[in-house]
Amino acid sequence: MQMLTKFESKSSRVKGTAFHAKRPWVLASLHNGSIQLWDYRMGTLLDRFDEHEGPVRGISFHPTQELFVSGGDDYKVKVWNYRTRRCIFTLQGHLDYVRTVYFHPEQPWIISASDDQTIRIWNWQSRQCIAVLTGHNHYVMCAQFHPTDDLVVSACLDQTVRVWDISGLRRKSAAGSQPMMNDPLSAQRMGAQGDFFNVTDVVVKFVLEGHARGVNWATFHPTMPLVLSCGDDRQVKVWRMNESRAWEVDTCRGHYNNVNSALFHPKRDFILSDSEDKTIRVWDTSRRTLLQTFRREQDRFWCLTAHPELNLFAAGHDNGLIVFKMERERPAAAIHQNTLLYVKDSQIRLHDFSSANDAPMITIRTAPAGQYLPPPRSISFNPAEKAVLVTSDAEGGSYDLYSLPRQFNGQAADGGQARRGGGSCAIWTGRNRFAVLDKAQQQILVKDLSNQTTKTIKPPVVVESIFAGPGSQILLATATSVVLFDVQTRQTLGEISASPVKYVVWSSDMSTVALLCKHTVTLASKQLEQLCQIHETIRIKSAV
Repeated sequence: MQMLTKFESKSSRVKGTAFHAKRPWVLASLHNGSIQLWDYRMGTLLDRFDEHEGPVRGISFHPTQELFVSGGDDYKVKVWNYRTRRCIFTLQGHLDYVRTVYFHPEQPWIISASDDQTIRIWNWQSRQCIAVLTGHNHYVMCAQFHPTDDLVVSACLDQTVRVWDISGLRRKSAAGSQPMMNDPLSAQRMGAQGDFFNVTDVVVKFVLEGHARGVNWATFHPTMPLVLSCGDDRQVKVWRMNESRAWEVDTCRGHYNNVNSALFHPKRDFILSDSEDKTIRVWDTSRRTLLQTFRREQDRFWCLTAHPELNLFAAGHDNGLIVFKMERERPAAAIHQNTLLYVKDSQIRLHDFSSANDAPMITIRTAPAGQYLPPPRSISFNPAEKAVLVTSDAEGGSYDLYSLPRQFNGQAADGGQARRGGGSCAIWTGRNRFAVLDKAQQQILVKDLSNQTTKTIKPPVVVESIFAGPGSQILLATATSVVLFDVQTRQTLGEISASPVKYVVWSSDMSTVALLCKHTVTLASKQLEQLCQIHETIRIKSAV
């Protein structure tokens, strides 16, 4: 598993991050009192907002309106309009640092957690505090709404996680009565009496005890009845709940300093956590095993956020933030005449462009239980022999050779025992042979259909990757150039200078080739004479 970094900012310590649901924006709340708005696709700072006095810890976009909310060490919760670029109003009532702030997914509510040992729920339309949740007896580090249910989860340095039932508050707001709670002391007294008489709008449902030190973060699973928490005992805990009780299911151990935040991956069975030990760790949710550790040299991590819709995450650290994804999402695909072959859900599928028919051909290998297998990176099709090479980053680079069924009935056939080998790239160079790049040994192996090596070639340059060319010719990509090389005669036929090439696209008659780098497109003839070159500011992903 790789961390694919999409954007990095340099700033003072980032204590909070938030993604916009639709635009390529990320907010960063900074320890120096500033809020930054970045376009992570262009890598540009769009705006900054400087009204808080002291560190800004909590930050969150509204899911649909042009609003965001921030909370800081000045005890204030501020609601901003990013279009008019100003703070619309300030919610006052907390008596100490505000740690986190979030909008409710549907109701006009904001939840804030504070070192004054309370959680407050505010109506941002009436600009009133509508509930004060008391019961924790130390700094409340985090409080979040459940994505769909009438629940709140909170984490506190009193070593507990609390789950609160806010269905009474929803019923009350539906009935249209909102208590006026501008005086914080009367609000806290009301909260205490309400708990005592059990007539309050918010009741504690569960108190989760199990952390040996203060708890820094707690969050719900997006769809399952699970809670995730982490704390200064360096542990990440998973809890399960039903209507009547909640219990600890498991613990992820491995961090060697305070764990500041953790979250469930929205689409995969992963848990991500980040810590002052300068690492982000990825765990297998079902087995609680550590899958991967991403380290930074100098910077402690303080916060972690998942994008509400895309496979993107943001992590704030001592000197800025990073936006990253966990794995490549681009499917391995190849086009032959009017058909597209591509890999999806452990199947090679065939899509017919003319009829729009789409059906699975064969099933391919999946990860053994408890192990992670990166998705296939590329696929190379041999139409003459109906054979497919699927390459992946597994085991440091490997390929699988599959035979597609001759007769196709619309059902996925079993791919059987694929012929497998090591190598970072594998491409067809003829109807009965293919070339494999062994990057470590810097050699190109030519193999036959039974996966036997028939020829070993020492390339004339240090090769990073290989791409298909016309006939027995292949393209050797180096760090600074691309070389046209004939596998049969072992001769160099042409060379062109280029940044590290990520993708190669040939014209249908193989007369011209496009070399795609991260920020440049180079068009060349089939002898690799340069025709034109274009630079882009944002990353180039594909071409045709």
